[in-house]
Order: sequence, then C-alpha cells, then structure tokens
Amino acid sequence: MGRTILGKALALPLQKRVNTVGLTYFKRFRMEIDLTGRVLRGPDLAADYQLLAWDDALLEVHAETKYHSFKSEIDANVFPCLGDWAGCHRLMHEIRGKQGFLPEATWLVTRDAGDGTTEYCGTIQGIRDYAGLGAIQNLGVTPEHRGRQLGTCLLVKALQGFRSAGIRRAFLEVTAQNEGAIRLYQRLGFSKARTVYKAVEVAYS
Repeated sequence: MGRTILGKALALPLQKRVNTVGLTYFKRFRMEIDLTGRVLRGPDLAADYQLLAWDDALLEVHAETKYHSFKSEIDANVFPCLGDWAGCHRLMHEIRGKQGFLPEATWLVTRDAGDGTTEYCGTIQGIRDYAGLGAIQNLGVTPEHRGRQLGTCLLVKALQGFRSAGIRRAFLEVTAQNEGAIRLYQRLGFSKARTVYKAVEVAYS
C-alpha cells in the first residue's frame, strides 16, 4: 500500500507557473508650439540653482539625472528604459548620437549643496527631427527638487535653443495621465495636435 501511494504521488504532474505576455496601451498626446514671434521667458531660478549648457563631459550626468527623475514615474511604465539605470545611459548615448542632436536645446539644472558638492536636479534634451521640427526629449526633474519651476526653466531654455537653431516649430509627447506636465506645456503655449497610443508588453502570471 505504501509503495502504491508513493507511486501515485510521484506520478502527479508538477504544477508550473506559466507566464504570458499581453499588451497594455498608454494614451499620449503630441503637443506642438509655434515659436515664431513668441516671447520665451522663464522664471528666475533660486540663487543656489543654475543652468548648465551641454558639454559631452556631462553625458553620464544627464543619464543619471534622467534615471532619478523617471524611475518612479508613469513614463517608466510606458518606456521601461527610463526606469532602468543602464537603460537611461543607453538612451542618452543614443540621443547624443542622433544626427539632429542640438546641444543648444540640451540643459541641466544643478544646485550648490553648500558643502562643496553639486546636486543634479533636472535634465532636458532636444533634437531636430527629420522634418526639421524641434523634438523635446525627456524633460525630467528629480523628486526632491520639484515645485521650484525647474521644469519650466529647462523647457524654456530648450525652446530658446530651438529658435536659435532656426527652428520655428517644436513638439513633445506626454502621457495623458501626467496632468501636471500637460498644464505646464499649455501654460507655455503648447497645444494638443493629436492623440497617439503606445503599446507596451506586460508579463502576466
């Protein structure tokens, strides 16, 4: 009897966890702004903050700042590379390597921590796309420095950079759930041009 029961027990199929992959769609808005004749003036930064223009030596710093800005945000679900340290570094190298990369539209915000160290608080990059439009890439501010209009300052500097490069129209994309960012863009003169949907693979158990 004991052997029979043992035999039956051994014969039972092992249960395995099966992972399947499905698609989730995120609603996003393409927002555009006409730069022709527009006054582009940002707020004054607090005395301990400053804007840093692009320098190739700052590439890794942009990547680090991007990671800390996006790792806990919804955009890290839409674009998983934004929630991954290595992914942000790869992305920053890809942006820098684009033919249309615009140094004059790419900026950092830093803060003097008062102990001889520098905090990197926000980042933005800009490129000229194939149609000659200015494309905002990954405007991000780290959580501990939000609420100080750093995002506004970065965006205005990028738009000024586009215009200095002779670009008359710029655009960006924003996830529909990011209502605070949408309000910021609308205050600066962006308007919704169209709705797009980003498909993201999601694993289900």
